[in-house]
Amino acid sequence: MKGMVIGMRILKQMVLFFYKILTKIMPVNHKIILFESNLGRNFTGNPKAIYDEMVRRGLDRKYRCYIILDDRNTKIQGSAKIIIRSRFRYFYYFAIAGIWISDTRFPQYIIKRQDTTYIQTWHGTPLKKLALDLDAIYMSGETDLQDYKRNFYNNVQTWDYLISQNKYSSVIFRRAFGFKKEILEIGYPRNDILFYKNNKDDINSIKEMLGLPKDKRIILYAPTWRDNEFYGNGIYKFNTGMDFSLLMEELKDDTVFIVKYHYLIKDNIDWSPYEGFIYTFDIDFDISLLYLVSDMLVTDYSSVMFDYSILRRPMLFYCYDLNEYKDILRGFYFDLITEAPGPVVTTTRKLIQSIKEYDYKMYENKYDAFVAKYNHADDGNASARIIEIITKL
Repeated sequence: MKGMVIGMRILKQMVLFFYKILTKIMPVNHKIILFESNLGRNFTGNPKAIYDEMVRRGLDRKYRCYIILDDRNTKIQGSAKIIIRSRFRYFYYFAIAGIWISDTRFPQYIIKRQDTTYIQTWHGTPLKKLALDLDAIYMSGETDLQDYKRNFYNNVQTWDYLISQNKYSSVIFRRAFGFKKEILEIGYPRNDILFYKNNKDDINSIKEMLGLPKDKRIILYAPTWRDNEFYGNGIYKFNTGMDFSLLMEELKDDTVFIVKYHYLIKDNIDWSPYEGFIYTFDIDFDISLLYLVSDMLVTDYSSVMFDYSILRRPMLFYCYDLNEYKDILRGFYFDLITEAPGPVVTTTRKLIQSIKEYDYKMYENKYDAFVAKYNHADDGNASARIIEIITKL
């Protein structure tokens, strides 16, 4: 076993050695585009939305598109090819691709060539403190705050463009990332679908595709991850403090729940006791479709709140660990209690009560202010604007 581990290390060193050579001798090809979302664990979010728009325009046939994924069996529309992280082809295409599109950071050993354009889409408007703004760190695989900040800053210097959802984010990104190049304050490509499929026919079609009932209220529960609750490096637990049995008992007659994990969470949970009440969709499923079919969102500190507010549907905030998360784990950029366009509760019973008694008019003014601050740039055309940049490179 020890010999196998040593052998794998030597092999990786050899691959990295040849990769460095390739970056010096191979020409950059601006017709090759690399896409990655969520560290290659799925293909969703902003990178997928940009690629899907390329497919709609037939540009996936004019460019050679490669998608970095852990699962080579993932179904991808269009002509893109899947490449597996850390395999030889992965390094080969990083060496020659003229365009990179990602919503998370690439590994430190990836070399950004001068002629390559890196479009960083990022993955959300921040409530939680980020990167250089952190005062402490509890994430898996990270032990030293200064090392984390230094590595993050160095990685950011490889980005050529950074997408922002709003002015608020642009200001924070400049400081928290130490980003000095061009910020594209155009809204998020992943939200384009919320404009062109937010209609009764499309929503019913999506419900049919997902096997969801059309005669019951659908509540989407989409919490974030907890930095200090993990199994290993990058693998987080699903701990919510939610009493799902109580939810089912109180709401099952006219309501179903969709539970959507954050992509960093990997937990084997037996949902069979809640059959017919709780529906789950794996990490390969794009949450935008779940926004469209849901009548109400329950979240905590996740950036889903900023995307979902485009739909102006009810939002509730189940924050069972509010003080610990705010004061110890991360810290917030704004006062959630003050700005949240919906009730903030800390127990399942309070959540149930808030669901039953929800009155949109009570939160209408706060909702208007929330949308004005965080959704002013979203208009359904973000993907098209990125493609304009791509076609001019």
